[in-house]
Amino acid sequence: MADANEYLGHHDWRAALDVLTELGDAYAAETPFWELCAQAAQGMQLDSVERWCHWRRFEALHGVVRADLQLVEATAPGGRHTPIPGDGRLRPLWDIGDVTAAGSPDLYVARIWIEGGSDLKPGERGAVRLAPLSPERWRRLTAGEVIRMHGRMPVAGTATITEATFPQRLQTTT
Repeated sequence: MADANEYLGHHDWRAALDVLTELGDAYAAETPFWELCAQAAQGMQLDSVERWCHWRRFEALHGVVRADLQLVEATAPGGRHTPIPGDGRLRPLWDIGDVTAAGSPDLYVARIWIEGGSDLKPGERGAVRLAPLSPERWRRLTAGEVIRMHGRMPVAGTATITEATFPQRLQTTT
């Protein structure tokens, strides 16, 4: 925190925000922290930092799902022909093991954030974070489980869960 104050004293807003987001990543920062960081990033027109802060806010609310993703080659059936953007914009379908009444995989949408921020090319492997649109359905996942990414049929990638941590559910009383 002293580093952030020093940068603020020198009017180096970007460096101060970088220090704060690193602290938020290192410790379990809550949603108000990430909201304020996102507002600061927006005010400085730092789009990628703002997207990261919104991503981390989502994780603070719904949990963290990290995985090691191996994409199939572009020439393989189901293979992507373009890289996956690293900044959480892509929303592919995922087979997390649920089955429909008809017996086919029940697929769910989750955004992908590539760790390190660079794009992931067809055939490559990389560490990713997933933000499910229906996080409650993902709560049963644990480290070591394998899930499958679909852009279309067949499988476009296979991911092994490396971390799945979720906040405690709120207790309601009647």
